[in-house]
Amino acid sequence: MSTEKFIRNEVTGWMAAHGEHSDIVMSTRIRLARNLTGYLYPIAFTEDDAMAIDRAATGVLLDSDGPDYTYMKMSEIPSLERLVLIEKHLISPHLANPNRHGAVILSEDETVSVMINEEDHVRIQCIYPGLQLEDAYKKADAVDDLLESELPYAFDEDFGYMTSCPSNTGTGMRASVMMHLPALTITKQIDRIIPAISRLGMVVRGSYGEGSEAPGNVYQVSNQTTLGKTEQEILVDLGNITSRLIAHERKSREVLLAKSRLALENRLFRSLGTIVYARILQTGEAARCLSDVRLGIDLGIIEDVDVSILNELMIFMQPGFLQQYAGTELSQEERDIFRAKLFRERLNIADTLKSLEEGTQE
Repeated sequence: MSTEKFIRNEVTGWMAAHGEHSDIVMSTRIRLARNLTGYLYPIAFTEDDAMAIDRAATGVLLDSDGPDYTYMKMSEIPSLERLVLIEKHLISPHLANPNRHGAVILSEDETVSVMINEEDHVRIQCIYPGLQLEDAYKKADAVDDLLESELPYAFDEDFGYMTSCPSNTGTGMRASVMMHLPALTITKQIDRIIPAISRLGMVVRGSYGEGSEAPGNVYQVSNQTTLGKTEQEILVDLGNITSRLIAHERKSREVLLAKSRLALENRLFRSLGTIVYARILQTGEAARCLSDVRLGIDLGIIEDVDVSILNELMIFMQPGFLQQYAGTELSQEERDIFRAKLFRERLNIADTLKSLEEGTQE
């Protein structure tokens, strides 16, 4: 299997608009941080250490009888292609540094990503569409068991798995859900909900993790504590928080419909018109419009638009994908023009115009 498949193939598994509560929960991710005994952490290890860790982890996965995997070394991948992998959530921005001896092993369906020599020696990631905490964990745990059967993990009976960052010590697990919360954002309830979630041991970030913003009202909710809790306890806690957020979001949507339906419809159809007709689309405006249209679809206000396409466009609108799709480097202004063109082409304009016309006739 060629590396090009993962770069050229815009659609990845977690973008599918299915899974439990997929109208609000876009994807579920489990990440396990692991290190090997006898080696310094990546922040201080030698090149020989990095190569030895790479060979050991790669050998286990590529020689296994499990699914097909593809190996990619970061230093051999052009910067634009590394950016595409970040935008698809297949690697972290930290791993993309080509000078850190990093590599990634990807499953054919892109649900499993094993990052080597990132912040830790090995980071196992599994992403599923919708709310699938248990299934995603089982998949990640199976990969972890395979690696642990052959590799000497750094583990302490009192502290658990030893990690580069102390905040990951313990289970080494970060479980997260990526959620679309437009109603809570529009009503500004999200501003008081985020601090409340933090007090419960969870953290809310943008869709690309720590330090990122939440374009398009997409938030990543994950556990903050990995020490002193089992994996199952973390999954239960995150599941409970997610269920409460889903309930709050649904209630807020009902309130918006009951109290401000005309204003809401006006906003949603304006956004639909923008992505259909605009000739220049900046990233922020594109994200906001996609969020509005997705909300309109979920509420049954906008029809004849496939929500899975909107999930894809959230990735397509990013700088790396735009330039990869265009086949050339683009300035910011050129990206804004090409983004608008791509949106018009990717959406079925005939069906979208029909939806617009029906909306104006009601």
